[in-house]
Amino acid sequence: MSARPQTRVPTVVKLGGSCLDDLDGVWWDDLARHGRDQPLILVHGWSKPLKRLSPRYSEPSAILRDRYGNQSRWTTPEVIDDIKTVSAELGADILGRLERRGITAERLIGSDGLLSAGESERWWWRDKQLVELAHLVGPITGVDPAPLKNLQPGHAYLVTPLARNGAGQEVNTDADRAAAAVAGATGATDLVLVTDVAHLLIDGEPVRRITGQAAASFRDKGATGGMRKKLRAASEALENGVARVVIGNAAVTALLDARTGTVITRM
Repeated sequence: MSARPQTRVPTVVKLGGSCLDDLDGVWWDDLARHGRDQPLILVHGWSKPLKRLSPRYSEPSAILRDRYGNQSRWTTPEVIDDIKTVSAELGADILGRLERRGITAERLIGSDGLLSAGESERWWWRDKQLVELAHLVGPITGVDPAPLKNLQPGHAYLVTPLARNGAGQEVNTDADRAAAAVAGATGATDLVLVTDVAHLLIDGEPVRRITGQAAASFRDKGATGGMRKKLRAASEALENGVARVVIGNAAVTALLDARTGTVITRM
C-alpha cells in the first residue's frame, strides 16, 4: 500500500462526550496514523464526564428546552467552572494518548480568542411554562483561526468548545456546531462526528449516504435530541465550505473511507 500524501488541510473530529470512554487503543492508533499525514483538530464534548462529577447533571431539570424544541444544558457560572474542571481532565488524557503515539498536541479553550458566540435564547420551558432565564449559552457566530497557528501533519489541537459572547461572558456552546464552525473557518474538507450510534436512522433503517438537503429535511421533520443537533451542525458545515460530514462510532479512517457510518454531502 502506498503512503498517503501529507497535507496541511486539517481533519476536524468531534469527540462525543457520551462515547469517549468507549474509544479503545485501536481507535486511537488509527487516529494517530491519520494524524501523521494530516493536521488534526479535535473538539470534545463533556456530557458523561459532567454527569460523573455530580448527580445533579443527570437530573431532567439540568436540561432546558426552548420554544423551538432545541435542548440545552442549563449553564450558570458554576456549571462553566465544572465544565472547565472535567475538560482539563479530559484534555490531559487525550493529549497523553496522542503524544504516546507520536502526535504532538496542545489544548485550546475556545473562549480564549478562538470562538465567538451570539446572544442566548431568552425563553425556556420550565414546569410547563415559558419563562425568561439567565442562561450562559450562545450560538457560534465567529471563529478566529489565528490560535491554530501550527496546523501541520503530526500535530493536533484539542478544542474545549466554550466561547465568548459580545458582553465578554464565557458561555457554553454546542460542541457539534462548534466543530462545524471550526471546520469551515480552517478550510477542512471533512468533518467527522464521532458519537455513540453507528448511523443516522430514518424510519428505523440505517442511512449510508444522504445529501445535505435531505438530511436537513429529516432534521426538521423527524430528528430528535442529539441527532437533531448533529444534522444542524452538518448543514452549517456544508454551508461553510466543508465537502463532507460523516456521522458514526467507528475508527476515523473507516468513517472517512465510507466503510461505515453516514456520509452527508452537498449533492
